[in-house]
Amino acid sequence: MRSDQVKKGLDKAPSRSLLRASGVTDEDMPKPFIGIANSWNEVVPGHVHLNKLVEEVRKGIIEAGGVPFSFGVPAVCDGIAMGHSGMRFSLPSRETIADCVEIMDNAHMFDGWVGVTNCDKVTPGMLMAAGRIDIPAIILTGGAMEEGTLDGRGIDLQDVFEALGQHAAGKMSEDEVMRVECRACPGQGSCSGLFTANTMACLTEAMGLSLEGCGTSLAVSARKMEIARATGRRIVELVRDHVSPREIVTKDSFINAIKVDMAIGGSTNTALHLPAIAHEFGISIDLSAFDEVSRRVNHITSIRPSGPYHIADLDRAGGVPAIMKRLRDMLSDQRTVTGKSVLEIADAAVIADEEVVRPLDRPFHHQGGIAVLYGNLAPEGSVVKQAAVSPKMMKFTGTARVFDSEGEAIEAIVAHKIVKGDVVVIRYEGPKGGPGMPEMLSPTSLISGMGLSDDVALITDGRFSGATRGPCIGHVSPEAYVGGPIAAVRTGDSITIDIPGRRLQLEVPSQDIEARLKSVKPVERPVTGILAKYRKLVDSAARGAVLK
Repeated sequence: MRSDQVKKGLDKAPSRSLLRASGVTDEDMPKPFIGIANSWNEVVPGHVHLNKLVEEVRKGIIEAGGVPFSFGVPAVCDGIAMGHSGMRFSLPSRETIADCVEIMDNAHMFDGWVGVTNCDKVTPGMLMAAGRIDIPAIILTGGAMEEGTLDGRGIDLQDVFEALGQHAAGKMSEDEVMRVECRACPGQGSCSGLFTANTMACLTEAMGLSLEGCGTSLAVSARKMEIARATGRRIVELVRDHVSPREIVTKDSFINAIKVDMAIGGSTNTALHLPAIAHEFGISIDLSAFDEVSRRVNHITSIRPSGPYHIADLDRAGGVPAIMKRLRDMLSDQRTVTGKSVLEIADAAVIADEEVVRPLDRPFHHQGGIAVLYGNLAPEGSVVKQAAVSPKMMKFTGTARVFDSEGEAIEAIVAHKIVKGDVVVIRYEGPKGGPGMPEMLSPTSLISGMGLSDDVALITDGRFSGATRGPCIGHVSPEAYVGGPIAAVRTGDSITIDIPGRRLQLEVPSQDIEARLKSVKPVERPVTGILAKYRKLVDSAARGAVLK
């Protein structure tokens, strides 16, 4: 076993002595050593309950004959970090999380590990570590919270952000905003819609790196506790069978995950995370894969923010296995950590609600949830959640209103300076320019809450929350900070968005764009510490914003 390097032979007496001080007994020494990467903290609602799941994982490991060792990793709540400088630390935390897991697993020579995780960058970071370390691993995602309720209707965090837009438009009082605030997030778990956290949980299951039902089982459910216990048992079996993530996950596994992503209408952030995860597995996945799949896979469930349902509804309808059953003839039969193949899981699945998980010939949309747009404004690509765009805005030409930061754009929106027919351009918020490629839910939600989502578009070299809806195009690459064409846009320019045609076009002659770029001086935001390191090392969003 790998752990023999810290426990076997006379020369390992010092490390055994230290292990004994940590509670390891003579009986434990021959057993598999299993790490548990735990992102528990008391800040993030998706993580406050994770110690309970870790305890079940520990029980399962012990039952199967292993020895568990828990350790912590950081986790950022994007909702709390939203709209201020803290959001610049969110995407960089993904690499930090992967590094933390790599350090702990390799320094202590664990035989396998379980990632107990939730939320936007933590699950991708854990998956990156799985590919990088390549020792037996299972990811246990912590589950979604229940939807909130107000006046008999379901609400979630997205409603709180949009309530601010309604207040700015004079449609909602401060007291009414407070009522929404107090009811939208009723308890433990990741936010209840198909935002980035829950999208990545579903894709982890589709990729084959978590147990059946894990992606959609709710945080507070008895079923989640059962899955946690089973995860602990299963990781010991994987260690004994010498099954590592790279023996399970292939390029076709990633394509399967993208197909599920398109079918469920997942977050645009998957276009950042899946290429970065694939990179750690030694596999190349780029934006073209998302668009190619999106043209072939219909959108068959409609979960917030693009539709009326929540994760709990998808779970009751059969979860990820039900989606895979619908897509069965389109999926590659790959291994999973369960011991079953993808098609075995799909064949055994039950679809309990034909409206929540529709047949392929009766979809919500006749393409997948995400579209990739190219053009002279985004030569390397840009991303939009087309499933959350109204038919009216699928083709749109508007007048650019240019802002060099998210804050400037928010001030203009709140001051009613954005009108019908505008295209809000927010630049210098990319991976290097931000730095950190901050996620923006405030400007998009303000526009939506003010009733302008069918009349105003938003374009950025930053990124959007998974809760964003409307014609919001992010990840514009190359970014402004490195001289991308978005740096040449001026207020008053005409911009054409053609989502069916996959085009994002600045209606300015190419020679004028080139001339403008020669005179552009990038907006500089002096940074130190991790953000300075991130700016120096990070690659384009079109390639997953990986560190080079």
